[in-house]
Amino acid sequence: MQTHYDYIILGAGLSGLTTALRMARDPFFSKKSIAIIDQDLNKSNDRTWCFWEIEPSMYEAIVSYTWPSVLIKGEGVHSHIDIAPYTYKKIESAGLYAFVKAELSQHSNITFIEASVSTTTTLDGKATVTTGIGIFESPAVLNSIYKPSLLKRQTQAVVLQQHFIGWFVKTQKPVFDPEQATYMDFSIKQEGHCRFMYVLPTSTTEALLEYTLFSEKLLSKAEYENAIKTYLKNLGVENYEIIDREQGSIPMTTYDFTQHNTAHILHIGTAGGWTKASTGYTFTHTLKKSKSLLDFLKSDTPFTSYNIKNRWQFYDAVLLEVLAKHNEQGASIFTRMFKKGKAGHIFRFLDEESSLTDEFKVVLSAPKIPFLKAALKVVFK
Repeated sequence: MQTHYDYIILGAGLSGLTTALRMARDPFFSKKSIAIIDQDLNKSNDRTWCFWEIEPSMYEAIVSYTWPSVLIKGEGVHSHIDIAPYTYKKIESAGLYAFVKAELSQHSNITFIEASVSTTTTLDGKATVTTGIGIFESPAVLNSIYKPSLLKRQTQAVVLQQHFIGWFVKTQKPVFDPEQATYMDFSIKQEGHCRFMYVLPTSTTEALLEYTLFSEKLLSKAEYENAIKTYLKNLGVENYEIIDREQGSIPMTTYDFTQHNTAHILHIGTAGGWTKASTGYTFTHTLKKSKSLLDFLKSDTPFTSYNIKNRWQFYDAVLLEVLAKHNEQGASIFTRMFKKGKAGHIFRFLDEESSLTDEFKVVLSAPKIPFLKAALKVVFK
């Protein structure tokens, strides 16, 4: 078995596979040996990714559904928002895994290795990856294996979670609007936390419903599921079938994951700080950061110089400070952002493509005193 590679990618999830796919399509890496190591190379349909975009991405072929508008509810707001020129899109993970693997299998320089990773170390001009089936070496390891313990041990950054349980349901009677995704429905009981229902209809009788929180602590499974049951009941749904379930907990933090990069190990994905701190959204940011990562790799710059800091991280840090101290204000904050029924400047802001004018509009929608206090705390932290 080959044990030395020019590049080793740890983790065959979104960030690892997207990075590998970009490498496969770039002539610069055509003669480079690349290994992708994951403990489970036959992942099931374990998650759903949604995102908004104007131009089709590299994954357009596997988009399973699209919505031309979104709904924001709560705090006296009931906004049906036509998001043009954006479209809200959905991709199932099983489709993405299959799509990427099918293309990568056509490249003889790319190898998949199924093995659990126990340790990664840097020594003598290379990185060593110890797995359950042996030791592999490379001068360049791209590690997407996220370790929650890193955040538990630190105190320098606020850490919240975007946590949820979702049901894919089929109802007996038509109750959903398949032309509109419910982006945030804050009309549910808040109970002192930022809670909302996220609804993705794919027909008048089929939808994914996710009970979602932006907060520090997780709930019991029963609390999430009882909330979904109540929501369906309030829609007038008594008879329905649960087709599938999903759940997740995504870190929301501006913690500097790049400080753990070494001369030969660079962290990517959630493990590298690629998740949008203020929302927990990962898909679009992974596409962007994987693209810029390849430019970085081709520049032959030391891994310890890799930097993803930008001005939007300041905005993220301020919002997280507010939500950490005033989590009950989450519904008011987010509905105020969308109150005028427009989303273009907000989507640009969340995509880190906003102009200063866009950012000024977003700042004006925020409650002034708590955000000013939070901003000062971030500046002087």
